[in-house]
Amino acid sequence: MTAVRGRVAAVVFDIGKVLIEWDMRLLLRKLYADECEANWVHAHVVSEDWHAQHDAGRDLADMVAQRIAEFPDHAAALRAYATRFGETIPGMVPGTPALLERLAGRGVPLFAITNFAAPFWAEYRARQPLFDHFRDIVVSGVERIAKPDPAIYRLAEHRFGYPARAMLFIDDNRANIDAASVLGWQVHHFTGAAALEADLRERGLLG
Repeated sequence: MTAVRGRVAAVVFDIGKVLIEWDMRLLLRKLYADECEANWVHAHVVSEDWHAQHDAGRDLADMVAQRIAEFPDHAAALRAYATRFGETIPGMVPGTPALLERLAGRGVPLFAITNFAAPFWAEYRARQPLFDHFRDIVVSGVERIAKPDPAIYRLAEHRFGYPARAMLFIDDNRANIDAASVLGWQVHHFTGAAALEADLRERGLLG
Protein backbone atom coordinates (compact mmCIF):
# COMPACT_ATOMS: atom_id res chain seq x y z
CA MET A 1 0.00 0.00 0.00
CA THR A 2 1.43 3.37 -1.03
CA ALA A 3 1.19 6.07 1.64
CA VAL A 4 -0.59 9.26 0.68
CA ARG A 5 1.61 12.37 0.83
CA GLY A 6 0.73 15.97 0.27
CA ARG A 7 -0.04 19.21 2.05
CA VAL A 8 -1.49 18.61 5.51
CA ALA A 9 -4.23 21.05 6.50
CA ALA A 10 -5.15 19.41 9.84
CA VAL A 11 -3.62 16.92 12.27
CA VAL A 12 -5.74 14.23 13.92
CA PHE A 13 -4.45 12.43 17.02
CA ASP A 14 -5.35 9.17 18.64
CA ILE A 15 -5.32 9.64 22.42
CA GLY A 16 -4.59 6.38 24.24
CA LYS A 17 -0.91 5.36 23.98
CA VAL A 18 -0.19 8.41 21.81
CA LEU A 19 -0.97 11.26 24.20
CA ILE A 20 -1.84 9.40 27.40
CA GLU A 21 -0.41 6.19 28.76
CA TRP A 22 -2.86 3.39 29.47
CA ASP A 23 -2.39 -0.03 31.05
CA MET A 24 -5.18 -2.05 32.68
CA ARG A 25 -2.61 -4.04 34.61
CA LEU A 26 -1.80 -1.02 36.76
CA LEU A 27 -5.18 -1.34 38.46
CA LEU A 28 -5.11 -5.14 38.60
CA ARG A 29 -1.74 -5.17 40.34
CA LYS A 30 -3.33 -3.19 43.17
CA LEU A 31 -6.02 -5.85 43.54
CA TYR A 32 -3.94 -9.03 43.31
CA ALA A 33 -0.87 -9.63 45.42
CA ASP A 34 0.43 -12.21 42.96
CA GLU A 35 1.53 -10.65 39.66
CA CYS A 36 1.00 -13.90 37.76
CA GLU A 37 -2.64 -13.90 38.85
CA ALA A 38 -3.00 -10.22 37.90
CA ASN A 39 -1.63 -11.01 34.46
CA TRP A 40 -4.00 -13.97 34.10
CA VAL A 41 -6.97 -11.78 34.99
CA HIS A 42 -5.78 -9.20 32.47
CA ALA A 43 -5.54 -11.85 29.76
CA HIS A 44 -8.81 -13.66 30.48
CA VAL A 45 -11.21 -11.56 32.57
CA VAL A 46 -10.61 -7.80 32.55
CA SER A 47 -9.02 -8.03 29.13
CA GLU A 48 -8.46 -5.37 26.49
CA ASP A 49 -10.67 -7.28 24.04
CA TRP A 50 -13.49 -7.34 26.57
CA HIS A 51 -12.97 -3.65 27.41
CA ALA A 52 -13.13 -2.83 23.68
CA GLN A 53 -16.86 -3.65 23.77
CA HIS A 54 -17.37 -0.71 26.13
CA ASP A 55 -15.26 1.49 23.85
CA ALA A 56 -17.69 0.59 21.06
CA GLY A 57 -20.70 1.64 23.12
CA ARG A 58 -21.86 -1.45 25.04
CA ASP A 59 -23.51 -0.61 28.36
CA LEU A 60 -21.09 -0.81 31.30
CA ALA A 61 -23.52 -2.28 33.83
CA ASP A 62 -24.57 -5.01 31.39
CA MET A 63 -20.97 -5.86 30.57
CA VAL A 64 -19.88 -6.09 34.18
CA ALA A 65 -22.91 -8.10 35.33
CA GLN A 66 -22.47 -10.65 32.55
CA ARG A 67 -18.74 -10.94 33.24
CA ILE A 68 -19.27 -11.41 36.97
CA ALA A 69 -21.65 -14.27 36.16
CA GLU A 70 -18.87 -15.86 34.11
CA PHE A 71 -16.05 -15.15 36.61
CA PRO A 72 -17.61 -14.76 40.08
CA ASP A 73 -14.25 -15.21 41.83
CA HIS A 74 -13.10 -11.96 40.16
CA ALA A 75 -16.17 -9.86 40.90
CA ALA A 76 -14.12 -7.35 42.91
CA ALA A 77 -11.76 -6.69 40.00
CA LEU A 78 -14.66 -6.26 37.59
CA ARG A 79 -16.38 -3.79 39.90
CA ALA A 80 -13.09 -1.93 40.29
CA TYR A 81 -12.81 -1.69 36.51
CA ALA A 82 -16.19 0.05 36.48
CA THR A 83 -15.36 2.56 39.22
CA ARG A 84 -11.57 3.03 39.17
CA PHE A 85 -10.73 3.22 35.46
CA GLY A 86 -8.71 6.39 36.02
CA GLU A 87 -6.10 4.29 37.80
CA THR A 88 -5.26 2.62 34.48
CA ILE A 89 -4.00 5.97 33.14
CA PRO A 90 -0.70 6.83 34.86
CA GLY A 91 0.11 10.00 32.94
CA MET A 92 1.15 11.40 29.61
CA VAL A 93 3.21 9.71 26.90
CA PRO A 94 6.65 11.36 27.08
CA GLY A 95 7.14 14.11 24.51
CA THR A 96 3.85 13.95 22.63
CA PRO A 97 1.91 16.59 24.60
CA ALA A 98 4.73 19.06 23.93
CA LEU A 99 4.38 18.38 20.18
CA LEU A 100 0.65 19.00 20.44
CA GLU A 101 1.31 22.31 22.20
CA ARG A 102 3.79 23.33 19.50
CA LEU A 103 1.34 22.51 16.71
CA ALA A 104 -1.34 24.51 18.50
CA GLY A 105 1.09 27.42 18.85
CA ARG A 106 1.59 27.40 15.09
CA GLY A 107 -2.16 27.53 14.50
CA VAL A 108 -2.43 24.03 13.02
CA PRO A 109 -6.05 22.79 13.20
CA LEU A 110 -6.08 19.88 15.65
CA PHE A 111 -8.62 17.08 16.11
CA ALA A 112 -8.78 13.62 17.68
CA ILE A 113 -10.38 10.22 17.11
CA THR A 114 -10.29 8.00 20.17
CA ASN A 115 -11.56 4.59 21.16
CA PHE A 116 -12.77 5.55 24.63
CA ALA A 117 -15.87 4.47 26.55
CA ALA A 118 -18.34 7.34 26.93
CA PRO A 119 -18.58 7.46 30.76
CA PHE A 120 -14.84 6.97 31.23
CA TRP A 121 -14.18 9.70 28.67
CA ALA A 122 -16.53 12.19 30.34
CA GLU A 123 -14.75 11.69 33.67
CA TYR A 124 -11.24 11.91 32.25
CA ARG A 125 -11.86 14.76 29.79
CA ALA A 126 -13.19 17.01 32.55
CA ARG A 127 -9.80 17.12 34.24
CA GLN A 128 -7.52 17.27 31.18
CA PRO A 129 -7.05 20.80 29.78
CA LEU A 130 -4.57 19.61 27.14
CA PHE A 131 -7.54 18.47 25.05
CA ASP A 132 -8.81 22.05 24.84
CA HIS A 133 -6.45 22.36 21.85
CA PHE A 134 -8.69 20.04 19.83
CA ARG A 135 -11.42 21.68 17.78
CA ASP A 136 -13.44 18.45 17.87
CA ILE A 137 -12.98 14.91 19.20
CA VAL A 138 -14.77 11.85 17.84
CA VAL A 139 -15.23 9.42 20.76
CA SER A 140 -16.07 5.81 19.89
CA GLY A 141 -18.24 5.17 22.95
CA VAL A 142 -20.37 8.22 22.20
CA GLU A 143 -20.78 7.38 18.51
CA ARG A 144 -20.99 3.60 19.08
CA ILE A 145 -18.44 3.09 16.31
CA ALA A 146 -14.85 2.11 17.07
CA LYS A 147 -11.62 2.17 15.09
CA PRO A 148 -10.77 0.54 12.72
CA ASP A 149 -14.36 0.59 11.41
CA PRO A 150 -14.26 2.76 8.26
CA ALA A 151 -17.44 4.50 9.42
CA ILE A 152 -15.64 6.32 12.22
CA TYR A 153 -13.17 7.88 9.77
CA ARG A 154 -15.96 8.95 7.44
CA LEU A 155 -17.79 10.50 10.40
CA ALA A 156 -14.61 12.34 11.41
CA GLU A 157 -14.08 13.63 7.88
CA HIS A 158 -17.62 15.03 7.87
CA ARG A 159 -17.34 16.51 11.37
CA PHE A 160 -13.89 18.02 10.99
CA GLY A 161 -14.65 19.59 7.62
CA TYR A 162 -11.51 18.50 5.75
CA PRO A 163 -11.11 15.87 3.03
CA ALA A 164 -9.26 12.74 4.11
CA ARG A 165 -6.26 13.51 1.90
CA ALA A 166 -5.72 16.83 3.73
CA MET A 167 -5.55 15.28 7.21
CA LEU A 168 -2.66 13.51 8.95
CA PHE A 169 -3.88 10.77 11.31
CA ILE A 170 -1.54 9.65 14.12
CA ASP A 171 -2.21 6.32 15.89
CA ASP A 172 -0.16 3.63 17.63
CA ASN A 173 -2.35 0.79 16.33
CA ARG A 174 -1.36 -0.53 12.92
CA ALA A 175 -4.88 -1.73 12.07
CA ASN A 176 -6.25 1.76 12.74
CA ILE A 177 -3.57 3.35 10.60
CA ASP A 178 -4.16 0.93 7.73
CA ALA A 179 -7.92 1.52 7.81
CA ALA A 180 -7.44 5.29 7.58
CA SER A 181 -4.86 4.96 4.81
CA VAL A 182 -7.23 2.86 2.68
CA LEU A 183 -9.74 5.72 2.92
CA GLY A 184 -7.18 8.23 1.65
CA TRP A 185 -5.93 9.75 4.90
CA GLN A 186 -2.29 10.64 5.38
CA VAL A 187 -1.01 8.61 8.32
CA HIS A 188 1.77 8.28 10.87
CA HIS A 189 2.19 5.01 12.79
CA PHE A 190 3.18 6.27 16.25
CA THR A 191 6.14 4.56 17.91
CA GLY A 192 7.45 7.50 19.93
CA ALA A 193 7.62 11.28 20.09
CA ALA A 194 11.02 11.56 18.40
CA ALA A 195 9.89 9.84 15.19
CA LEU A 196 6.65 11.81 15.19
CA GLU A 197 8.53 15.09 15.56
CA ALA A 198 10.78 14.19 12.64
CA ASP A 199 7.75 13.41 10.47
CA LEU A 200 5.99 16.65 11.44
CA ARG A 201 9.14 18.61 10.59
CA GLU A 202 9.45 16.88 7.24
CA ARG A 203 5.87 17.81 6.43
CA GLY A 204 6.53 21.44 7.34
CA LEU A 205 4.18 21.40 10.31
CA LEU A 206 6.92 22.15 12.85
CA GLY A 207 9.87 24.45 12.52
